[in-house]
Amino acid sequence: MPDETLTVYYDGACPLCRAEIGHYRRCRGAERIAFVDVAPDGAPLGPDLDRAAARARFHVRDADGRLRSGAAGFARLWSALPRWRWLARIARLPVVLPLA
Repeated sequence: MPDETLTVYYDGACPLCRAEIGHYRRCRGAERIAFVDVAPDGAPLGPDLDRAAARARFHVRDADGRLRSGAAGFARLWSALPRWRWLARIARLPVVLPLA
C-alpha cells in the first residue's frame, strides 16, 4: 500500500457510498489515500471507531490518527484531492461547516 496521508472509511454495502467513493478513488491524489470498506466483519477501524458508527456516518483519519466524521471528514478528504480543494476551503468556513 502507498504511504497514505489519509484513511477513508466507507460502507461498501451502500450503493450510493460505493459510487461516491469510486469517483473519489479515480481522482488525482487518491493514490495517497487508503480506502477501507467497513461493511465486512473484521475491517481495520482503529481503537476509537466501531463498525456501527463507521457504517452510520462517513469517517476519515489523518496520518496523525485524528478522526473526523460527517462534513468535517468530507472537507478533509476534499483537501487531499487537488480538484476538490476549492470545496474544502468553502466547507471549512466558520459558517458553512456547522451547517453542513
